[in-house]
Amino acid sequence: MKNIYIFFTLSFLLFGCGGNKQTSKSEDKTHLKPNIILVYLDDLGYGDISVNGAKGFTTPNIDFLAQNGVNFTNAYASSATCTPSRYALMTGQYPWKKKGAHILSGTDPLLIDTAQITLPKMLRKEGYQTAIIGKWHLGLGQGEKNWNKHISPGPNEVGFDQSYIMAATQDRVPTVYIENGNVVGLDPNDPIEVNYKKNFEGQPTGKKNPELTTMKWHHEHNNTIINGIPRIGYMKGGQSALWNDVEMADHFLDKVKDYIKINSSKKQPFFLAYTMQQPHVPRTPHPRFVGKSGKGPRGDVIVEADWCIGELIKSIQEAGIEENTLIILSSDNGPVLNDGYYDDAVELLGDHDPAGGLRGGKYSLFEAGTHVPFITYWKGQIHPLASDALVCQLDLFASLASLVGSDEMATDSENVLDALVGKSKEGRQNLVIEATSRTAFRKGNYVLIPPYKGGKINKKVNIELGNSKEMALYNLKEDPSQRKNIAQENPQLVEALYDEFKTIRGEDKKHQTK
Repeated sequence: MKNIYIFFTLSFLLFGCGGNKQTSKSEDKTHLKPNIILVYLDDLGYGDISVNGAKGFTTPNIDFLAQNGVNFTNAYASSATCTPSRYALMTGQYPWKKKGAHILSGTDPLLIDTAQITLPKMLRKEGYQTAIIGKWHLGLGQGEKNWNKHISPGPNEVGFDQSYIMAATQDRVPTVYIENGNVVGLDPNDPIEVNYKKNFEGQPTGKKNPELTTMKWHHEHNNTIINGIPRIGYMKGGQSALWNDVEMADHFLDKVKDYIKINSSKKQPFFLAYTMQQPHVPRTPHPRFVGKSGKGPRGDVIVEADWCIGELIKSIQEAGIEENTLIILSSDNGPVLNDGYYDDAVELLGDHDPAGGLRGGKYSLFEAGTHVPFITYWKGQIHPLASDALVCQLDLFASLASLVGSDEMATDSENVLDALVGKSKEGRQNLVIEATSRTAFRKGNYVLIPPYKGGKINKKVNIELGNSKEMALYNLKEDPSQRKNIAQENPQLVEALYDEFKTIRGEDKKHQTK
């Protein structure tokens, strides 16, 4: 018996480091594969968690994961906005290679090709049950769609066995939950109509009827009013299916808990994408969390999100699967304060720095746009570590493929599994980052931002965009806040980095032929 125990223990440890691919494909050994839970927050900045220096409030549950796992200080989303980052995460492909990979409306068609290999498809081939609960924002259907019938294609057609989602964002219509392609709680006698260009006759809006709102809009968020909140886009009908904003965090969390409870007892491993809405606008904390941060609704929903993550951890522990569950936590892009509503995010900021000392924020090519929190936790397999390895959400495809023994490959994803599990501080060598179709190049300690036309500041959100008439080069090790442009002092380095950047971008035919 002792020898059998040692054999299975060694097999598990070896598998956790990449494993034997032939063994991993055996159906009778799927129980050796860890469950994988991706916790993906929305607009959470690098400095928005207390382990990374948050001021005025704490995030003890996120800190628990960071202090008992790998807390990455040099990790990135692919992009400074949500849809492109989510596309990269799900496909392992740079979003700037995909036409239409920009912030989608609630009515845009599915961005991912249903024939394309995806992260959930790859894991499903390796015996995983797959699910997504929370925000989707990668499009649904094939164009014009009838929200009162089954909506397809969507998450279920690109690899998820189960999906319980919002179509786009909390501030966009339609404001309903969608389960496996069907609107939840819809009354067929009160059909849903959605339009992003034209309002429906007789429908009040935030712009024309501010007296009907409970949240004051700042920019763009002034169309159909639902639950007192003016939204982006116009919607009519579907009253029985409308979500309750204040209860949304609890609602998604309950679905997550149920999923874990049901699937933890199965021999089949699971992949769960828990895609949270916090701290994206509109920030609607449950009354239990109102005023808890001292930073207004933005801080309160971060505290709320941290509590949800604590409940997630408890659920895993109670199910007895903590030692066989890999948790990956990150954010789709960097922080933004006023992003469409007046909610005192700016006024109550105090000495808290959501960007954690980095420059810029959401929408920006500067570091704070894509340099985000990134934590991996796996009890008994990952030991506490602060890592400066260069990793990107883009790399989850190749890294998790290695973990579970898959031969599937994605175009731009790199295998950084050893870094993710804390066995190495070496990550990828370079990275192209993107912000609203503009790209920059990270390699080693340096980031190169080419010249771009346009304003230097997004005045709506008061964030520097990274646009300049001149080439910009920053040494992030010496100047993480990007205050000193050293391009003119280093012409040869600029040329070398720019040549490599153009080659990766496919813009230099001379290099492509080599």
